[in-house]
Amino acid sequence: MFAIPEQFSAATKANFEAQLALITALTNKTFEGVEKIVDLNLNVAKASLEESNAAAKQFLTVKDPQEWMSLAAAQAQPNAEKALAYGRHLAGIASGVQAEFTKAAEAQIAETSRKVLELVEEVSKNAPAGSENAVAMVKTAIGNANAGYEQLTKTTKQAVEALEANMSSAVTQFTQPKAAKGKK
Repeated sequence: MFAIPEQFSAATKANFEAQLALITALTNKTFEGVEKIVDLNLNVAKASLEESNAAAKQFLTVKDPQEWMSLAAAQAQPNAEKALAYGRHLAGIASGVQAEFTKAAEAQIAETSRKVLELVEEVSKNAPAGSENAVAMVKTAIGNANAGYEQLTKTTKQAVEALEANMSSAVTQFTQPKAAKGKK
């Protein structure tokens, strides 16, 4: 008779430890992502400073407004391309972190669900007669929760894929007029 509270206690402890492990893993992935973003921003800032210095020197040698306009136009295109590359790189980092989060969460939820189902099965073996409906309801609730999580995961993946496709489309549309102008 005392086995059921002990089972719940052990399951609760295992679940707490698993949640702690998940939080630790997600925190580590977050710090890795932040580290990559900081590194990217430092590299971009350093390159931007060097390029700005070189551009300022070029602008100081300009003799007339026509030459200034030509130089300004020549500077605009590489800057736009660099901004797009930065956006792609940043999106890649965010996408990688999101994928790691999803992978860790899916593994944790699958393991927790498995353990909960094992516990329900074990408890149902020792359940008094007539409690079959209650056990069936618990199993159904767990199944519904898992189905809901799976649907949420699918929807999130679809949203991320749509965002990535829209970004690719925007980049393509932004760079196409450049190519068309170059052909004229």
